[in-house]
Amino acid sequence: MNREDFPILKEQVHGKALVYLDNAATSQKPQLVLDAIIEAYTHWNSNIHRGVHHLSQVATMKHEEARQAVADFIGAKSNDEIVFTKGTTDSLNALAFSLGEMKKPTPSPSLKGREIDYIQEGDEILVSGLEHHSNIVPWQMLCERKKAVLRVIPLREDLSLDIEAFKGLLNDKTRLVSVAHISNVLGTIQPVEEMIRLAHEKGVPVCIDGAQSVPHMKVDVQALDCDFLVFSGHKIYGPTGIGVLYGKREWLEQLPPHEGGGEMINHVRWSGTTYNDLPYKFEAGTPNFVGSYALAKALEYIQDIGWEAIEAHERELTDYCEEQLVQMGCKVYGVGCKKAGVISFNVYNGEEIIHPFDVGTLLDQQGIAVRTGHHCAEPLIDELGVPGTVRVSFGLYNDKADVDAFIAALKKSIGILA
Repeated sequence: MNREDFPILKEQVHGKALVYLDNAATSQKPQLVLDAIIEAYTHWNSNIHRGVHHLSQVATMKHEEARQAVADFIGAKSNDEIVFTKGTTDSLNALAFSLGEMKKPTPSPSLKGREIDYIQEGDEILVSGLEHHSNIVPWQMLCERKKAVLRVIPLREDLSLDIEAFKGLLNDKTRLVSVAHISNVLGTIQPVEEMIRLAHEKGVPVCIDGAQSVPHMKVDVQALDCDFLVFSGHKIYGPTGIGVLYGKREWLEQLPPHEGGGEMINHVRWSGTTYNDLPYKFEAGTPNFVGSYALAKALEYIQDIGWEAIEAHERELTDYCEEQLVQMGCKVYGVGCKKAGVISFNVYNGEEIIHPFDVGTLLDQQGIAVRTGHHCAEPLIDELGVPGTVRVSFGLYNDKADVDAFIAALKKSIGILA
């Protein structure tokens, strides 16, 4: 892992060398990703799919090559199962809207040929108690629209998901399970393979929020057998404003589009509109073809390093950091659970918590970038019974020197605040 590939790591903050430990929020970008953005705007910037001229054809080719790169990266059967979006949040909102509008054949023989809503009043959607707001609010909105019910998979005392409770929640009214592969607060890896198997035994599709997993571990959608997977480019060393909604073809073919406009149509007449083929019926308007090209470069960068090396490196850093935090007497959440590059903790002065904001502010003054607060997961933070946490999250460019600098700065901060 070459830190020199990431120009921003040479920056100073408050006169101190930057130690960037906020990768769960967004990752920094290697030079080849920055170069790709400049290349696109400098050499072949043009609207795609709509022009016979050279620039348009080159831009179209680069965009569709990027789609294939994403399909290969996550093991999709075909590149038409890859829908480009603005990010994880956009992908989940798109899916929530489309599922709410989807129709299915009526099971009643007397109503042969008729269709009914896939999600009806009283139907249920399952999420877990670990979810980011992006995997809660869109489903709440859908449930409000359809008068459905959002059910929550509870946590065990050790903050792992209660799989026995999950089994009990699955029933004939369950229409979707949507869970985070890795908690953005705790860093804990959820047993999604087992959850997918259990859901499929009941005929229930599963959406995996891969915002925290796809950047840190090998994710193969066919091996998982998930029905949907969502993730963001900006968390995987790519640019902002680009994300992915993967869906099995059999599901994407049934789902109606969530937006209307150019590109997603086949024919438009005053009498009505017919929609484009997959995946374009879900990509209204001018797509972020510069973002997709730069994202493909980021994926190429990761593949050149190799997942085995990345996972081993980040696991070593996580264990090294968590061990020191525990030895210092910090309250670390999810100790003992299998984690991937994220640690949340709090510092106490006797029985009283030192507010995470104060800890984060003093760390920032020493050049250490961490995240504090509820991390867009208020229900989980409420369950922990704290105002928030301090979160450290690693990327492939972090090293033990970063952890040592963070621990030294934390000790100094505690000395001031305690």
